Amino acid sequence: MAEFYTVRHGQASFGAADYDKLSELGWRQARWLGEHWRAAGMEFDRILCGDLLRHRETTRGICEGLEMDAGEVQIAPQLNEFNFHSVLQGYGERDPQSVPQPGASRSDYYRYLKKAMLAWAEGEISPAESWHAFEQRIEEALGLIGDSPKGSRTLVVSSGGAIAMMVRQVLGAHADTVTKLNMQIKNTAVSRFFTGSDSISLHSFNHVPHLEMEARQEFITYS
Repeated sequence: MAEFYTVRHGQASFGAADYDKLSELGWRQARWLGEHWRAAGMEFDRILCGDLLRHRETTRGICEGLEMDAGEVQIAPQLNEFNFHSVLQGYGERDPQSVPQPGASRSDYYRYLKKAMLAWAEGEISPAESWHAFEQRIEEALGLIGDSPKGSRTLVVSSGGAIAMMVRQVLGAHADTVTKLNMQIKNTAVSRFFTGSDSISLHSFNHVPHLEMEARQEFITYS
């Protein structure tokens, strides 16, 4: 049996011109996770990450904390997040009255995203990547991750939606599970899976051991 750990990227630049870039806090979250693992004696035989900038920067930060060479990281586009801009645009065209107005709160934005994702899953909107294509892409990612030697440990850095889809597929859950879980996954949260010869099982979900001490709880984020 092998195991793999998924990590959602660190806090991105929400509201900035380029979301796909870690904030300073996002960098710290990634380094803190690597430092936590180094203190625990954690080592990885293989590292995979999506090719988005926030994935690569998070991976680099974790490796810095681990004092590990990041040169052997395997880039896997299958781990990329779905294009939420395209999903939101498609839903906005379907229901213009639901679009958050300028200056709306993050909670308003997330409620809108949840509605858009549900409509996407039900085939009510047609963004650039279909829901079925997203499902297939994550199936490919799980196949890639699962192709690891027995007894090995793999680190996988990705995004909330992609990780939520992995969990949904592993559990055989309903499509709306992706939407529910996506809104819960914290920045640099860790989920642990075991892989057998013909199956994958979920061991734990959405933990931030590097942020749970009182001095760091204020740095738990979701964006």
